[in-house]
Amino acid sequence: MECRTTVVSYLSWILIGGGMAYLLHQKRNHARYGRYVTVDPRCCSARLGWFLQELPAFLLPLLLLFTEESSGQWTRRTVLLCTFMLHYFHRSIIYAFLTRGRPVPLPIVFYAAIFCSLNGFLQGHHLLHCARPEDLRLTDTHTAAGLVLFVVGMSINIHSDHILRSLRKPGETVYRIPHGGMFEFVSGANFFGEIVEWCGYAVATWSLPTFAFAFFTICSIGPRACHHHRDYQQRFEDYPRSRKALIPFIL
Repeated sequence: MECRTTVVSYLSWILIGGGMAYLLHQKRNHARYGRYVTVDPRCCSARLGWFLQELPAFLLPLLLLFTEESSGQWTRRTVLLCTFMLHYFHRSIIYAFLTRGRPVPLPIVFYAAIFCSLNGFLQGHHLLHCARPEDLRLTDTHTAAGLVLFVVGMSINIHSDHILRSLRKPGETVYRIPHGGMFEFVSGANFFGEIVEWCGYAVATWSLPTFAFAFFTICSIGPRACHHHRDYQQRFEDYPRSRKALIPFIL
């Protein structure tokens, strides 16, 4: 148990350090995918790219679940881990099939797949092998509140993605001003939803690995929301000036 806990701690701090480094990098440069990159021979379709890069975060916890022996805490661990897996099932299967995004550079797909593999193993291994039974009580207030936040965040994320897809006809790559839902308040509504989602997951599980993942999420997609906000303002003269980038009424 001690060895397993040490591995989880090391991986969690690597995630935190990586998030800080990525945040500093994005303060100077845009992440080179989507609207910030032109198509080149090293790109693959958005559908294939999202499927390949997100799938490890679903498959690795699933494999860990299948190899886990039954115990008194099985149902509790499964519920908490399945909140994590639910997001990545949607992202790798449903979202990947529906997306109308631009082609994704292969290096982005490769690095994202490495991250999803690392994080998928970390979250599954921690919950199934390292978390103490007393930390997994679903009746605790913080656990229930975290699960509610997770559901709210995921709903905002999925609805915002739907709004963005509806702005394009099949085959189009143009950009239009999104309206409706959380887009009435922030330019990065989909990013806001995902951040709420993983903060809720961290509150529900209340552990270093989950807070490390939430921190990495904020560092990685928070700046992207700010970049999109500036791009919208520069691209459209009639872009709503009351909208913030990421946090309603604040940022």
